[in-house]
Amino acid sequence: MAAGGGPGEDDAFARYRSPLVSRYASPEMGFNFSERKKFGTWRRLWLYLAQAEKSLGLPITDEQIQEMEANLDNVDFKMAAEEEKKLRHDVMAHVHTFAHCCPKASGIIHLGATSCYVGDNTDLIVLRDGFNLLLPKLARVISRLANFAEKYADLPTLGFTHYQPAQLTTVGKRCCLWIQDLCMDLQNLERARDDLRFRGVKGTTGTQASFLQLFEGNHEKVEELDRLVTAMAGFKRAYIVTGQTYSRKVDIEVLSVLASLGASIHKICTDIRLLANLKEIEEPFERDQIGSSAMPYKRNPMRSERCCSLARHLVTLVLNPLQTASVQWFERTLDDSANRRVCLAEAFLTADIILSTLQNISEGLVVYPKVIERRIQQELPFMATENIIMAMVKAGGNRQDCHEKIRVLSQQAAAVVKQEGGDNDLIARIRADPYFSPIQGHLESLLDPTSFTGRALQQVARFLKEEVHPMLTPYQSKMGVKIELAL
Repeated sequence: MAAGGGPGEDDAFARYRSPLVSRYASPEMGFNFSERKKFGTWRRLWLYLAQAEKSLGLPITDEQIQEMEANLDNVDFKMAAEEEKKLRHDVMAHVHTFAHCCPKASGIIHLGATSCYVGDNTDLIVLRDGFNLLLPKLARVISRLANFAEKYADLPTLGFTHYQPAQLTTVGKRCCLWIQDLCMDLQNLERARDDLRFRGVKGTTGTQASFLQLFEGNHEKVEELDRLVTAMAGFKRAYIVTGQTYSRKVDIEVLSVLASLGASIHKICTDIRLLANLKEIEEPFERDQIGSSAMPYKRNPMRSERCCSLARHLVTLVLNPLQTASVQWFERTLDDSANRRVCLAEAFLTADIILSTLQNISEGLVVYPKVIERRIQQELPFMATENIIMAMVKAGGNRQDCHEKIRVLSQQAAAVVKQEGGDNDLIARIRADPYFSPIQGHLESLLDPTSFTGRALQQVARFLKEEVHPMLTPYQSKMGVKIELAL
């Protein structure tokens, strides 16, 4: 059909494609949730089951095993789709499809198993592999920000509370606040990954009754079967008790840590957007990048905005497993299935995107020290008043008299700033007042911005040395990857 007239049968652009995959996510995370990875894993799980059953004495031949091994990735997706349309059952459609290319093994594929043997166990493998993809990316973001924090550890900048000017901090110390949140996320993701167990070989309602029948009441062989398949799939432990599925609270734990990561990145990128407005710090801006189709001068923080936009989506996804777990009846109901197909994949894809984007941002952050210094000078006179009072008292002055003098001069200076749009001239007024003559020679040192940053420099050094760098040690071999965004 003509453009705009409707979908063509072979026109991929005439059908909706999730931008999470088509526009943003990395190829490796896209593959992790692909049909090829899913159904290839199903076949491997059927192979593991057959191998383990054979090793424990069931009549399965080497020839059958070899036939299955030879066809692990030989998936006829068209045939599988046709079978599913006919059978209305995705697992049995793929059992038939696998059996079609493994005629000798057809009778022992899926022997004793239920659909969740391949479905849930594959999900757990994919979740584990998803964490293994995210963790090095998160570690790289932390590493890049740690380099930034170290570089600017001693650069004073105006702090903000309530988004109002507050005591000075340093650019590096503020960055450490971001890093600390991400370090918590790194620990949470590692914990969630390591807490994952295999569903294993449990049967239709989790009792292993079908396998107990296969092994003629031999409980030890059923337990050994579970251990063997669990190890083949790369897990150290399996859940001892399950219903038909593994507990859907596991999905809550998984998406909770990803949602928490989303919250961290949203906060970081919001700070960067606000700093960009102040012209103190900017994210990378390419030579040919266009900020606005109407306003050529614009330098919009579009990467940070993208992170915030997608992070909001990530944060909301945890509501799905919360509701799903709460409405599962007894050993299992199928109203979890369609929801999980969407929310689990989208959570990992979204986390992958915002981590890649934040790495790109952190590798190219631009700092404007002169702008930062000018803003400090606009606010520093008011902040220095306490130091000035202390210096006057040390020089023999009266604390209350000095306080009143500075109060009057501060209000006059504030009126110049707010009513006339002028610069803060408090220090000039203090210099001009004879009352302050005892400390005139010390005013410059009293106004040194570095004297207002407390232990920020020392805190940055200690934090990076004692907490950040040790945490990154396991990921050192993967630190060299740089991110260049396609869009």
